[in-house]
Amino acid sequence: MKDHKIETTEIELDFTPNFDVSLFVKREDKIHPFISGNKFRKLKYNFFDAKEKGFKQLLTFGGAYSNHISAVASLGHEFGFKTIGVIRGDELGQNLQYTFDQNPTLKLASEQGMVFEFVSRPLYREKENETFINSLGKKFGEFYLIPEGGTNELAIKGCEEILTEKDEIFDYICVAVGTGGTIAGVINSSSIHQKVLGFPALKGDFLTEEIEKYTIRMGSWSLINDYHFGGYGKVNEDLINFINKFRFDKNIPLDPIYTGKMFYGIFELIKKGFFFKGAKILVVHTGGLQGIKGMNKQFERKKIPLKIYE
Repeated sequence: MKDHKIETTEIELDFTPNFDVSLFVKREDKIHPFISGNKFRKLKYNFFDAKEKGFKQLLTFGGAYSNHISAVASLGHEFGFKTIGVIRGDELGQNLQYTFDQNPTLKLASEQGMVFEFVSRPLYREKENETFINSLGKKFGEFYLIPEGGTNELAIKGCEEILTEKDEIFDYICVAVGTGGTIAGVINSSSIHQKVLGFPALKGDFLTEEIEKYTIRMGSWSLINDYHFGGYGKVNEDLINFINKFRFDKNIPLDPIYTGKMFYGIFELIKKGFFFKGAKILVVHTGGLQGIKGMNKQFERKKIPLKIYE
């Protein structure tokens, strides 16, 4: 896994008031077609560790539309690992052809060679239980375990490489938040004058404790909890219209789970005067674009007249 030169571009703010702030996006989504954004960063050192220790297969956990599941499957396919995905929802395994027809994420992962273990939601909650992990080892043989979402110490090390010396010119760094690993790495590598803002995709206050587990310095950071749109995977017409307009106006695709909500929130904060006049804001585009197809499939199935343009 080689690092890539990441493009940072300015986004024109065509609304008022914009308080003379300047907004830039770091296009981490362009790192790799399938192992992109923060997933590349999180998996990089786990990949090196698994390879060095001689493992032949990787096992991880995820939901039905997980960016992480898709990325691990693609990594395995590209670098010669067998991959096992423990998927939340045993009903998904009852008719695999139907599941693949309805779920582009699992279809792609399967095409990349991933083997699935579909489990009930109560059993899935045991994903950190040693007895459960041992039972998976008995079934599949020896594997290198990567946690749900990919967040562990090695993932944080990878995410600490998102910011570079060139990014020290920015006053604010904005990151979408899922499990908290990406923002922890960004906090660790941010400069003392910078404020890191996290935009959670989930409801609840548990993330602060998770992030603090992995932060090695007391950087200035906070979570903006007002733009999750009701929780993980929840969207509305206003958000979808924003994502599509952003795609048309800025030529930058956003996903509906993470980056779309983050950019929506940032635009709203700018209009409210949240950032000081003249501030330079850097937004990390963490990828996740594979999730667009899955969301569109859900709209079709539920007969909701919405569509996200890729």
